[in-house]
Amino acid sequence: MRRFFCLALLPLAGLADAGPGRELAARQGIAHPAVIAHRGASFDAPESTAPAYVLARELGADYLELDLQRTRDGVLVAVHDDDLQRTSNVARRFPERTSSPVSAFTLAELKSLDAGSWFNQAYPERARERFEGLQILTLDEVMDIAQGNPERSPGLYIETKVPGLFPGIEADLATKLQARGWLDKPGRVVLQSFDRNSLALLQRHLPQVPKILLLWVGKGSIEPASGQTFAESGETDKAAFYARQQPRSKAEFERWLDYARAAGAIGTGPSAARTAGGAQSYADLVQPWMNRMSHDKGLLVHVYTVDETVDFDKVMAAGVDGIFTNRSGQLLRYFSRPAALGEAQILEANGY
Repeated sequence: MRRFFCLALLPLAGLADAGPGRELAARQGIAHPAVIAHRGASFDAPESTAPAYVLARELGADYLELDLQRTRDGVLVAVHDDDLQRTSNVARRFPERTSSPVSAFTLAELKSLDAGSWFNQAYPERARERFEGLQILTLDEVMDIAQGNPERSPGLYIETKVPGLFPGIEADLATKLQARGWLDKPGRVVLQSFDRNSLALLQRHLPQVPKILLLWVGKGSIEPASGQTFAESGETDKAAFYARQQPRSKAEFERWLDYARAAGAIGTGPSAARTAGGAQSYADLVQPWMNRMSHDKGLLVHVYTVDETVDFDKVMAAGVDGIFTNRSGQLLRYFSRPAALGEAQILEANGY
């Protein structure tokens, strides 16, 4: 897998913190700064589908990111939400099971869903006829895509999603990665979870694979200074509410870094507050002092989910080591790593 250590375009303010993170990444075989394609190139194609992952691969992303769940018949699949309403036609195909969890469906049932047309309806300016009828992918199929071009071979960045619903999924993942030969290179796979218990199980089954504890400000996670959930606040602007949230104290933030280390993690995945707000804008957990504390504890910082240059500038200046992004092409151009073709050209060249 190709490694990139391009710092040419980093703001000067970010260079001081780039050193320790770069060294930590190098020891794990992880690109620095890492470009992590969040559910694939999901700005330009339906998330977690073949065109999104093919596009991210061809653009040159370091990792294809996916959320791992398991079907009723035991197959590992890439689906983000707890249910299928937002990103499929489940309400039409299985009206009596519209709100059922992914685990209630067999693979054959999931494969019968249209996982692409919703994107055309939500984003008509980026709609493509070939997105209609796209299927939900298995983990094997995402692996096949990652390996589909010998000249561009991204790694996998895998989240155990709601792992409490899938007892044993960590062992299942270990078996699959071993069987497919994905444990051959350091840093080829990175594992992530919000769930500390799942992270500990991943460490038990895959001690050699780098792991990331995802961070969130909220009750039951990093305790918020506000002491409120969004529902309790009575507010209507969720992005604005989350953007104001802060850890209860520095000690509370440090407690979660120590949880990460105790579970065997080599880094954390904190949220970011986007300048323009929006549905994927959350608490600002990449403030410079937070990143320095993480580096001092030997932890990498991979921030989620940043799409615009103004925010690339902000998080890189704060000292992060990698970025989850829906816009891989945008971030790769920012790092002076542009692909030869643009997003539309790549999609068309690959039949989309």
